[in-house]
Amino acid sequence: MHPTDALHGDLGMVRKNDIVILISKSGHTEELLQLIPMFKRINVTIIGILGETDSKLARECDIVLNAGVKEEACPLDLAPTTSTTVALVLGDALAIALLEKREFTVEDFAMLHPGGSLGKRLSLKIEEIMISGKDIPVVSEKESIKDAILMITSKRLGATCVVNGEGILTGIITDGDLRRLLEKTLEIKNLTAKDIMTKNPKTINKDFLASFALQQMENFNITSIIVVDKLNKPEGIVHLHDLVKLGLQSR
Repeated sequence: MHPTDALHGDLGMVRKNDIVILISKSGHTEELLQLIPMFKRINVTIIGILGETDSKLARECDIVLNAGVKEEACPLDLAPTTSTTVALVLGDALAIALLEKREFTVEDFAMLHPGGSLGKRLSLKIEEIMISGKDIPVVSEKESIKDAILMITSKRLGATCVVNGEGILTGIITDGDLRRLLEKTLEIKNLTAKDIMTKNPKTINKDFLASFALQQMENFNITSIIVVDKLNKPEGIVHLHDLVKLGLQSR
């Protein structure tokens, strides 16, 4: 809150149980001194981050943090440059101390910071972004390679799930699997999906964070991960490109 704005109405946001932090290099900032009687009337605790600990503002504060510097970065040693950095560091230190005191968790952060890539990494679940329903590429073990290729092409994910007669996931076929097969043989007419699939593909539960799915893909060097239910039946698929578009790249 800017002190000038506070004098023209913004002071109304200050309540009895609040803690006010005043930042001043000189400790004699007129706008801040004008606010002191109002803060006293509201009966708030006042902390001063001050460049001068023996000043008018310092004498009015309940707690004083010394932000004094020997010399400013300003070549004239006039504009508060180094002292603003010191004030920033002290403010960050207070914030971290309060975070630890309140036992603030990652879940708390995600709830209060849902926007941006950081919020998404902490809160976005696989269920919210996975490809599901009729858009999941799935073929049965008995289907031909041609059917598998058509499925991969139509769904445009570069892969298809392979299931048995009960709909349980038994494998995955990717573009890479098809290329490697053709490198070995061109006699593929009588082969089925079961013959060429990669068994035991990497899977994940829909309740995990989307960022965890990205981590798994990076760890195993894959571009798709299958979402399965408790019976190991496909109920979704997550593609690397979708996660990258959401800005979930790991740091």
